[in-house]
Formats: sequence, C-alpha cells, structure tokens
Amino acid sequence: MASGICGTDLHIYHGEYLGDYPVIPGHEFSGVVTSVGSLVKRFKIGDRVAVEPNIACDNCDHCLNNRQNFCLNWQAVGVTLPGGMAQFVTAPEKVVFDIGDLAFEQGAFVEPLSCVIHGVERARIKLGDRIAILGAGPIGNLILQVSRLQGAAHITVLENNPGRADLARNIGSDIVVNDIEDLILDGYDVVIDATGVIPVMNRTIDFARKGGTVLLFGVPPSGANIEMEAFKLFHKGLTLLSSFTSVRNSFQAIHLLQSGQIQVEPLISHRLPIQALPDAIRMIERHDPTVKKVVILPNG
Repeated sequence: MASGICGTDLHIYHGEYLGDYPVIPGHEFSGVVTSVGSLVKRFKIGDRVAVEPNIACDNCDHCLNNRQNFCLNWQAVGVTLPGGMAQFVTAPEKVVFDIGDLAFEQGAFVEPLSCVIHGVERARIKLGDRIAILGAGPIGNLILQVSRLQGAAHITVLENNPGRADLARNIGSDIVVNDIEDLILDGYDVVIDATGVIPVMNRTIDFARKGGTVLLFGVPPSGANIEMEAFKLFHKGLTLLSSFTSVRNSFQAIHLLQSGQIQVEPLISHRLPIQALPDAIRMIERHDPTVKKVVILPNG
C-alpha cells in the first residue's frame, strides 16, 4: 500500500550498490496480507503489516553470533529479490511485522527507522550530549528525533537545502547551519554523517571533541575512498563507527511510531502512483528543495 523511495534505491538504480538488474525495487514498505503459505502461523489474510527486507539464513557464523545484518547468505526484498514497488510482493513470515492500525505510510518508515535505531544505538549517545548531524534528509531527520529520545541536550544540523533545513528546525533541531564551516571545531560529543557525500564525510573528525564519536551513517557510492588525517584521529582519541542496516530493531521502530514519539508525516512531501516511479527518481535527483520523502502508492 505504501513504498518509500530511499537513497539506497538511487544507488541501486545507478548500479552502485548491492542489487543486480533485473530487480523490482522497494525495501521500505507496508501493505495488507492477501495470501499466506500453508506453514504461516502469525498472520492471516487482511492483516496490516510492514516488512523488514533483510533476510538472514540464521545458520552462518554471523547469524549465530547475532550479526544477522552481515549474514553470509544475505538476501533482501527490493534489493536482491522483488520488492515493494509493485501491487503484490512476497516475503518470508520471519521478516513480516504486524503494524496494527498504524497508517500504511507510517508503516513504510519501519525499515529506515529500524536502521536509524541501530545506528544511534551504536553511537551510544548519552544524556546531555551535544550532537552534530550532517544532512537533514528523511534519514537525518529520523536520526535527529531518535537522538533526542536518547537524551541529546543540543542538536546542530548541517543542511544547505532550504526545504530540508526548515524541516529540521520544525522537527526539533536547536541550530541549523547551511555551511560546513559554521560547525564548531572540536565542538560535539557525537558527529553523525547522514549524507554519504565523501567531502562531507572527510570533515566529520574535525568537529568531534577529543574522545568523541563519529558515526558514518550515510550511504556513499561504492568504490569511493574517504581521506582523514591519521594523526588527528590518533591525537583526538576518537571512536569512528559505521552502521549497516539493522539488527532486530523492527519492533522498536513500530512501537516508537505507534507511540507518536517519532513523527514521520512531516517528512513526506509527495505521494505518487506506481507509474510515476521513474519521474519520482528524477525529481529526487534534481535536489528540488520541496522534495523530502517520496512515497509510492502501488495500489492507489
């Protein structure tokens, strides 16, 4: 019923990341169960559900050590398998979650919010921390909200797209700057990149305080290298982290959405029919300030 377009979809579209053609995209989606397999126990026809797209084998070294996001036999709906940009899609029972009366468009945020929760948990944000979030797209604004729930006292957001900057202000950032030089050197307990833009990622260590943490969350293009001053990393004693997908965070995401503590409705700028998917991709890539999250409605 609703399938969000993610930055990862754009990388897949351009052949830069994971998926191989041919594939039906869409890994952030929710819908209604129309059919169940004979061994399915948790769901019935008519249930309203969201899908965690990552499918782990549960039997490799990573899975058996609770690192399912690095499963050696990993598959993903909408990446390596047909996804949610279609009227119908199949998924194994173990990656499907009941969303109750949550709106379908909110249900389409279960996957990105799960990833954000995993990343923020890795960053170990503490009560009273000062945070810098680089990028205020849908992911950056989810990171903003989850960081606040973790206890961040002051959040600065970097964003040069005026529409997204206004959104970050409305969502609850304390300061929004549009030039990276306006960030405070050595000024933040945790710096989080949500852009995946190499020159921005290169600068993250400049803004973390000594002993601070840098989380590289945004998806960069495959094959691109970052450059950071090795001595600065050493001298500042930084913790440098990355985050890949999520690990059993879907229930957390659903509960936070149902509680109303995470607001996703303001993040949605466009709702379009499935036929408009190619146009939607081009619209996102033009960086139009009016474009935030684009949700495709495959069944109208």
